[in-house]
Amino acid sequence: MIKVQNLTKIFQSGSHKFTAVDHLNFQTQAGEVYGLLGPNGAGKTTTLRMILGLLKPTSGEALIDGISVNDQPEEVKKRIGLVSASAGLYQWLTPREIIIFFANVYGIPDEVSQERLAKIGSLLDINEFLDQRCSTLSTGQKQRVNLVRALIHDPPIMLLDEPTRGLDIAGTHIIFEYIAHLKELGKAVIVCTHRLDEAEKLCNRLGLLHKGKLCHEGTFEELKKETGCQSLSEIFIRYLPELQLSRP
Repeated sequence: MIKVQNLTKIFQSGSHKFTAVDHLNFQTQAGEVYGLLGPNGAGKTTTLRMILGLLKPTSGEALIDGISVNDQPEEVKKRIGLVSASAGLYQWLTPREIIIFFANVYGIPDEVSQERLAKIGSLLDINEFLDQRCSTLSTGQKQRVNLVRALIHDPPIMLLDEPTRGLDIAGTHIIFEYIAHLKELGKAVIVCTHRLDEAEKLCNRLGLLHKGKLCHEGTFEELKKETGCQSLSEIFIRYLPELQLSRP
């Protein structure tokens, strides 16, 4: 479903070059949650932007359902749903208006979008504020609207960038249920996060990014066996040099 091959992004300002993503390779299958983990600046969001076709790679490519994002970025976008903690809502519109607007953009017939909204809206419990202006919603309510919006066109691929940022315990629990629902639907899911405790529970496989490179990859049990560590936090502290400064 998702295949990343030697994906590389180098930013240049004058004579200075910075490699944000360095020959990255990984795959994610249908019904699988792949955790792309790393500290701030590891290259997680840059990777997602290239997969989405929002940022052109310096070299390499990402394939979505066998379609190259370099060659057919618009076709790729149709197959992806994005949930980002930084995504905003149109404050003077209601959740219903925003969600139906996005369904129309994707060419979803009205009767289909209304049916999907009723189903997903009930699942994520947004019906009680579906017709309020978004300016009146809490952070958790806005995030739930974004979850429904991302799924309204029924994409086979879901990208989640720091989906629990700013959420309380109840909001985080909803994200967990949402991801479990995506797995049941057979979606291929990439979750980018630095919340390592959550990643242990959410993800089937994990890729640990450091300065744009994939340092370790596998299931949590495989990573524990490979590194001798018992938690992702311990793996990060032991293997990422900049985090060693905080060790006693």
